Amino acid sequence: MDLLPFLDGRHAACEVSNPALTVAGRSLHAEELTAAAAAVAAQVEGAPAVGVYADASLETVVAVVGALMAGVPLVPLAPDAGPLEANHIKRDSSIEVVLNTEQYPVDVAARTDFKPRHTLEPSRTALVLYTSGTTGLPKGVVLSASAVATDLDLLADAWGWTSGDVLAHGLPLFHVHGLVLGVIGALRVGSPLVHTGRPDPDGYAKAVEEGGATMLFGVPTVWSRVAASAPAARSLKGARLLVSGSAGLPVPVFEKLRMACGQGPLERYGMTETLITVSGRYTEPRRPGWVGRCLPGVRSRVVDDDGSELPRDGESVGELEVVTPTIMDRYLNLPEATAGCFAEDGWFRTGDVASIDGEGWHRIVGRRSVDLIKSGGYRIGAGEVESALLAHPAVKEAAVVGEADPDLGQVVVAYVVADTAVSTSELSDFVAGLLSVHKRPRRVEMRDALPRNAMGKVQKARLGER
Repeated sequence: MDLLPFLDGRHAACEVSNPALTVAGRSLHAEELTAAAAAVAAQVEGAPAVGVYADASLETVVAVVGALMAGVPLVPLAPDAGPLEANHIKRDSSIEVVLNTEQYPVDVAARTDFKPRHTLEPSRTALVLYTSGTTGLPKGVVLSASAVATDLDLLADAWGWTSGDVLAHGLPLFHVHGLVLGVIGALRVGSPLVHTGRPDPDGYAKAVEEGGATMLFGVPTVWSRVAASAPAARSLKGARLLVSGSAGLPVPVFEKLRMACGQGPLERYGMTETLITVSGRYTEPRRPGWVGRCLPGVRSRVVDDDGSELPRDGESVGELEVVTPTIMDRYLNLPEATAGCFAEDGWFRTGDVASIDGEGWHRIVGRRSVDLIKSGGYRIGAGEVESALLAHPAVKEAAVVGEADPDLGQVVVAYVVADTAVSTSELSDFVAGLLSVHKRPRRVEMRDALPRNAMGKVQKARLGER
């Protein structure tokens, strides 16, 4: 199973007249990328693993492809990783070489016909991606070539993604979304890639109008900014598919884009440990607030605290568990943490709270650790309260958590960014009018902005900071 059939010259992206790759205005054709990556492969072949300083550059992509060509496990490092995080990743993964650095630069102009002695066989490790470390030091997720290739092929089918497409995005290149889907996916399919350098509305508009982009990847923060810029949103009419992931897309953002450019983004769901397991299909109507159905070969269920499966009624919320051919091999050097992720019958515990309806559509409520609120005997999903708040015309952003309460166990607390004056009691009453009364926020705090990480996810542990 060759992870990058692009390199065999079988796809349209290999035509000399069509750059295979453009990052922040710099381009490489297929044969140039292959030759430069081969030079990297010659440098790292035989290493137990290799790191790459994964900034948004041609050098990063060349390093990634070179490591995959050599059959060497690749460990991306975030450009803004602090010394504690970076040193932990280097020690944990036993990497001694970090490409795209001053010590180990990558030359995109290098040319060689080096042929690696080893190929990346399906069972071999392709990537070690580190989690965000929200519950301690980041954990290394070991992903095989088979898991990555299988997932990308399933998504290509679900999205109608072919070598005739041009993919554009501006996402970070050290996570599943930007790197696995947004770079390796494009190379595997053979579709040209335009990375805008930054995920800004003007860059996305230019990618469609000047770069001929037909597919666009983004996180909700990106789509919210695009929706707020009428010219940028209208410019996306030329794209055939918008895809949103990494966090839930607010329904108002979906509707604004649908009105401006004729379609709302298709959503999908996954995590580093499982890759993408649930997605909408490009041939099916989109349901705002829902992330789609299981990809072929994937099974899912929602369970309560005792592990009993909950009804597929679209209302019952519990922890989402999956069985998938795209599952990680393990957490690196953490056998106990690996074992703890699986139920006794082998299902993977995602840690996410969701509901599934009778047609198999999934609605993700949030993380079990912070987004499943138990108040007065009720189980409340933070995500549904956030969606209700975002339906208020004054609300721009909202994050909901459960706060300890001696009487109810927990109460619903909302942190809100609003663009016009609105009272906290009005927002609480607004939620009560849309949802069950017991789901209304007992306290609403106004903020100028919500703390977010590089992928646009709200960092709920920091919501109490001012």
